Amino acid sequence: MKKEHIDQINRAVEEVKKRDIKSIYFVACGGSQAVLMPGKYMMDRNTDLISQVYTANEFVYDAPKSLGKNSIVISISHSGTTPETVNATKLGKEKGAITISFSHADESPLWQATEFPIHYDWGTDADASDLNKPVVYGLVFKLLEHFTGDKKWAVCFDELNKLQDLTVKVKKDHAESAEKWGQSYKRSANIYTIGSGINYGEVYSTAMCWFMEMQWINSAAINSGEYFHGPFEVTDYDVPFILVKSIGNTRHLDERVEKFAKQHTKCLEVLDQADLPLDDVKPEAKEFIAAILSGVVIRQMVEAIAYERGHSLDVRRYMWHLDY
Repeated sequence: MKKEHIDQINRAVEEVKKRDIKSIYFVACGGSQAVLMPGKYMMDRNTDLISQVYTANEFVYDAPKSLGKNSIVISISHSGTTPETVNATKLGKEKGAITISFSHADESPLWQATEFPIHYDWGTDADASDLNKPVVYGLVFKLLEHFTGDKKWAVCFDELNKLQDLTVKVKKDHAESAEKWGQSYKRSANIYTIGSGINYGEVYSTAMCWFMEMQWINSAAINSGEYFHGPFEVTDYDVPFILVKSIGNTRHLDERVEKFAKQHTKCLEVLDQADLPLDDVKPEAKEFIAAILSGVVIRQMVEAIAYERGHSLDVRRYMWHLDY
């Protein structure tokens, strides 16, 4: 990870160390919100702090009562111009919370609104450890090291530097299967995504952003634990699903879905994190690195289906064209 990003993270954490923090609010919209979901997951499993993910406009109009000087508001907007996220960050600041915000765009409205801006790189030439997810994970690891005193989080932070080589390998390993998946499902009207634990944010963004926003394919993100409480009724032989199978504590939930769905659909694509090239990743960090690499594979799949459909991921019907 670049020194620029590390320095910005450390600056924010130093301010956190001065406060008696009781609550952390992760605030954003759409795919950016999904990037923050693993942060809540990690905070919930490792600290006693209140933590919650909010869609930004709900945070603005229906803020939690505990928001104040003992809070941290963490927000993200790729362009730094998402009005709802900018306003949510301003609200956090007005209430006395520490505001920490991520953006690819320096000097954007979000950059100006927050107390501690953190930049991340983007594009095909960027090192994988400097993209949005690893930089967000980097902040969370540093915060967890502070809140828990456990040095394993420093190990996890350092392991993020392995992402470039791992990303190259994962893309090579899954290139053929992603292409075949795109060819197989290019005419599908619906594709559902399923996951659990730290991976739920990834399947959420796949459904809401990759499929619904960027491909106009009907979709829904299903928590593996909720699959049997309603959603499994849509399972049929020709209904496509993507299941991210965790190597974490919720793997049993994913395996239960896999066992049932395989009996009732021919269109289940299972991304098993146990098959990812994690042998050289330290045990403390495997679950977190796997979550990031799962997103790499899913992006390959989405790029493949976009190519087969002749529908660029940059095309929108309403966004950027209309006022709303």
